[in-house]
Amino acid sequence: MTDQTDLPALPVTFRPGRTRAVLLGAGVAILVVLTVIALLIPGLGPGERTSFIFTGALLFGVLALLSRPKVVADESGVTVVNIATSRRLAWAEIVQVNLRPGDPWVFLNLSDGTSLPAMGIQPGIAKAQAIADARALRALADTRAPQG
Repeated sequence: MTDQTDLPALPVTFRPGRTRAVLLGAGVAILVVLTVIALLIPGLGPGERTSFIFTGALLFGVLALLSRPKVVADESGVTVVNIATSRRLAWAEIVQVNLRPGDPWVFLNLSDGTSLPAMGIQPGIAKAQAIADARALRALADTRAPQG
């Protein structure tokens, strides 16, 4: 059993902060550069300028969507937000929290026999932080598992 003093205070949000900063920073930079190009190139018509700006906004939107993943743990359970989906789990549904070497993100083994990727904890840029976050989530899940 895990010592209660090692557990993070709830609610807690796990997300790949550095990856998120890189994605959003790149998205803003792309949008700004394409907008400046659209406004500074002489001879472009309004439709061409608009297409440059629209392309920048579209790329920013894609990068913002990629920066969306997070895992939010509270007293009643866990909310896993991935790129295009979100799922709410009760603590009793989480059997195991896995982050094996080479995994792109944490996987939650569930009581129904399935596995759910939790992309909010990923070792990409910040491996040590991802390992610490996975251990914290595992400890939270272990302390809230039904005793039986």
